[in-house]
Amino acid sequence: MDKDEGREAGTIRLDDPWYDALAVGWGEGAEPFPQPGPTADRGAPGASDIYLEVQRSAAFQEVRGRYRRFVVPATAGFLLWYVAYVVAATTAPGLMARPVVGSVNVALLAGLGQFLSTFLLTWAYARHARLRRDSAALDLRWTVFERERGQERGRGGRGEGR
Repeated sequence: MDKDEGREAGTIRLDDPWYDALAVGWGEGAEPFPQPGPTADRGAPGASDIYLEVQRSAAFQEVRGRYRRFVVPATAGFLLWYVAYVVAATTAPGLMARPVVGSVNVALLAGLGQFLSTFLLTWAYARHARLRRDSAALDLRWTVFERERGQERGRGGRGEGR
């Protein structure tokens, strides 16, 4: 049973910027990472040059800065909260055993607070990424994709007939 009716097995569409080209060829016995041959055009910028140029761009640095401004304080705060819980549980057992409501004590509430804070931090990270970084990162990805595509066209259309 062939699920790819109407297409040759092994054909690839390169018009998706999210396609991971490094996964192509794994386990197929062919050379998984093509090496540039002696006939490669050394004058034209390679894919690594495009990525380096994008990495040095102000837009990329802004995305990285937004990421760091969220992740570093969030990680530090969460680790501080976790260490405080562990230290309190080991050094102040009387405080942690203090009943709050019925058989629910401070330690149980703090332990449940660890789970709650994990879910809240995950939600906050996803929201921050969606609102502050994803569109800019997608724009950068499209920029790289278009430059690589233009580079392939400039070399005589390698990869167009796949």
